[in-house]
Amino acid sequence: IRFSGMPEMLEFDYMVYNFTENREEIAYTFLMTNHSIYSRLTMTPFGYLQQSTWFPTEEEASWVSPNKELCDTYRICGPYGYCDMITAPICNCIKGFKPRYPEVWAMKDGASGCVRQTPLSCNGKYEIIQLKNMKLPDTTLAIIVDRRIGLEECRKRC
Repeated sequence: IRFSGMPEMLEFDYMVYNFTENREEIAYTFLMTNHSIYSRLTMTPFGYLQQSTWFPTEEEASWVSPNKELCDTYRICGPYGYCDMITAPICNCIKGFKPRYPEVWAMKDGASGCVRQTPLSCNGKYEIIQLKNMKLPDTTLAIIVDRRIGLEECRKRC
Protein backbone atom coordinates (compact mmCIF):
# COMPACT_ATOMS: atom_id res chain seq x y z
CA ILE A 1 0.00 0.00 0.00
CA ARG A 2 2.82 2.37 0.99
CA PHE A 3 6.12 2.41 2.82
CA SER A 4 5.62 1.85 6.54
CA GLY A 5 5.93 4.85 8.82
CA MET A 6 5.16 7.31 6.01
CA PRO A 7 1.51 8.41 6.06
CA GLU A 8 2.36 11.42 3.87
CA MET A 9 2.95 9.04 0.97
CA LEU A 10 -0.66 9.26 -0.12
CA GLU A 11 -2.38 7.93 -3.18
CA PHE A 12 -2.39 10.62 -5.84
CA ASP A 13 -4.70 10.57 -8.85
CA TYR A 14 -1.75 11.40 -11.12
CA MET A 15 0.34 8.39 -9.99
CA VAL A 16 -0.13 4.64 -10.18
CA TYR A 17 1.96 2.63 -7.74
CA ASN A 18 3.08 -0.97 -8.22
CA PHE A 19 4.71 -3.31 -5.72
CA THR A 20 6.11 -6.54 -7.19
CA GLU A 21 7.14 -9.49 -5.08
CA ASN A 22 7.96 -12.88 -6.56
CA ARG A 23 10.79 -15.42 -6.69
CA GLU A 24 12.91 -13.20 -8.94
CA GLU A 25 12.41 -9.72 -7.56
CA ILE A 26 11.03 -7.34 -5.01
CA ALA A 27 10.46 -3.94 -6.56
CA TYR A 28 8.48 -0.75 -6.13
CA THR A 29 7.65 1.38 -9.16
CA PHE A 30 5.30 4.20 -10.00
CA LEU A 31 3.91 5.59 -13.23
CA MET A 32 2.83 9.14 -13.84
CA THR A 33 -0.62 9.20 -15.45
CA ASN A 34 -0.43 12.95 -16.00
CA HIS A 35 2.51 13.40 -18.37
CA SER A 36 2.92 17.09 -17.61
CA ILE A 37 3.97 16.21 -14.03
CA TYR A 38 7.43 14.81 -13.34
CA SER A 39 8.46 12.95 -10.21
CA ARG A 40 11.33 10.93 -8.86
CA LEU A 41 11.85 8.87 -5.72
CA THR A 42 15.36 8.57 -4.30
CA MET A 43 16.97 7.27 -1.14
CA THR A 44 19.41 9.67 0.48
CA PRO A 45 22.79 8.45 1.80
CA PHE A 46 21.24 8.63 5.28
CA GLY A 47 18.46 6.17 4.41
CA TYR A 48 15.64 8.69 3.96
CA LEU A 49 13.24 8.41 1.06
CA GLN A 50 12.75 11.66 -0.82
CA GLN A 51 10.12 12.26 -3.46
CA SER A 52 10.46 15.35 -5.63
CA THR A 53 7.59 16.25 -7.92
CA TRP A 54 7.49 19.09 -10.44
CA PHE A 55 4.12 20.54 -11.37
CA PRO A 56 3.83 22.90 -14.35
CA THR A 57 1.80 25.38 -12.28
CA GLU A 58 4.17 25.43 -9.29
CA GLU A 59 7.91 25.47 -8.72
CA GLU A 60 8.34 22.08 -7.03
CA ALA A 61 6.73 20.01 -4.33
CA SER A 62 8.99 17.74 -2.33
CA TRP A 63 8.86 15.66 0.79
CA VAL A 64 11.47 13.68 2.68
CA SER A 65 10.46 10.77 4.85
CA PRO A 66 10.33 12.44 8.25
CA ASN A 67 10.91 9.26 10.25
CA LYS A 68 8.19 9.66 12.83
CA GLU A 69 10.18 7.21 14.96
CA LEU A 70 13.89 6.48 14.93
CA CYS A 71 13.06 2.86 14.11
CA ASP A 72 11.72 3.98 10.72
CA THR A 73 15.26 4.88 9.64
CA TYR A 74 16.63 2.33 7.19
CA ARG A 75 19.28 0.01 8.74
CA ILE A 76 19.52 2.05 11.94
CA CYS A 77 20.53 -1.06 13.93
CA GLY A 78 22.71 -2.66 11.27
CA PRO A 79 23.11 -6.35 10.35
CA TYR A 80 21.49 -8.83 12.75
CA GLY A 81 20.13 -5.98 14.84
CA TYR A 82 16.58 -4.80 15.39
CA CYS A 83 15.06 -1.59 16.62
CA ASP A 84 12.59 -1.39 19.51
CA MET A 85 11.39 2.03 20.66
CA ILE A 86 10.51 0.61 24.09
CA THR A 87 14.03 -0.54 25.00
CA ALA A 88 17.01 1.62 25.93
CA PRO A 89 19.07 1.72 23.86
CA ILE A 90 16.66 1.19 20.96
CA CYS A 91 19.03 -1.14 19.06
CA ASN A 92 19.14 -4.77 20.11
CA CYS A 93 20.80 -7.90 18.74
CA ILE A 94 18.80 -10.96 17.76
CA LYS A 95 19.28 -14.08 19.89
CA GLY A 96 22.79 -15.54 19.54
CA PHE A 97 24.37 -12.24 18.47
CA LYS A 98 26.17 -9.41 20.28
CA PRO A 99 27.02 -5.81 19.31
CA ARG A 100 29.91 -5.63 16.85
CA TYR A 101 31.33 -2.60 18.68
CA PRO A 102 29.90 -2.47 22.24
CA GLU A 103 31.56 0.87 22.99
CA VAL A 104 29.78 2.45 20.01
CA TRP A 105 26.45 0.86 21.00
CA ALA A 106 26.90 2.31 24.51
CA MET A 107 26.86 5.72 22.82
CA LYS A 108 23.45 4.82 21.28
CA ASP A 109 24.76 4.17 17.76
CA GLY A 110 23.77 0.67 16.63
CA ALA A 111 24.41 1.10 12.89
CA SER A 112 27.45 -1.21 13.01
CA GLY A 113 25.11 -4.07 13.82
CA CYS A 114 25.73 -7.35 15.55
CA VAL A 115 28.00 -10.39 15.16
CA ARG A 116 27.60 -14.03 16.19
CA GLN A 117 28.46 -14.82 19.80
CA THR A 118 29.81 -18.22 18.72
CA PRO A 119 31.03 -19.25 15.25
CA LEU A 120 28.49 -20.87 12.95
CA SER A 121 28.83 -24.63 13.11
CA CYS A 122 27.35 -27.18 10.75
CA ASN A 123 27.15 -29.97 13.33
CA GLY A 124 23.37 -30.17 13.07
CA LYS A 125 22.81 -28.26 16.31
CA TYR A 126 21.24 -25.01 15.26
CA GLU A 127 18.15 -23.07 16.06
CA ILE A 128 16.02 -21.05 13.68
CA ILE A 129 14.08 -18.42 15.52
CA GLN A 130 11.02 -16.68 14.20
CA LEU A 131 10.98 -12.91 14.63
CA LYS A 132 7.55 -11.33 14.70
CA ASN A 133 6.49 -7.74 14.00
CA MET A 134 9.75 -6.92 12.23
CA LYS A 135 10.36 -4.95 9.07
CA LEU A 136 11.85 -7.07 6.32
CA PRO A 137 15.61 -6.71 5.85
CA ASP A 138 17.39 -5.57 2.71
CA THR A 139 17.24 -8.44 0.22
CA THR A 140 19.32 -7.00 -2.63
CA LEU A 141 22.06 -9.60 -2.03
CA ALA A 142 19.74 -12.49 -1.21
CA ILE A 143 20.09 -15.57 -3.40
CA ILE A 144 16.46 -16.60 -2.89
CA VAL A 145 13.51 -14.52 -1.78
CA ASP A 146 10.50 -16.79 -1.45
CA ARG A 147 7.91 -15.65 1.07
CA ARG A 148 5.61 -18.52 0.09
CA ILE A 149 7.59 -21.00 2.18
CA GLY A 150 6.96 -21.51 5.87
CA LEU A 151 9.30 -22.03 8.79
CA GLU A 152 9.55 -25.81 8.28
CA GLU A 153 10.50 -25.49 4.60
CA CYS A 154 13.01 -22.81 5.58
CA ARG A 155 14.59 -25.26 8.07
CA LYS A 156 14.80 -27.96 5.39
CA ARG A 157 16.44 -25.62 2.88
CA CYS A 158 18.90 -24.37 5.49
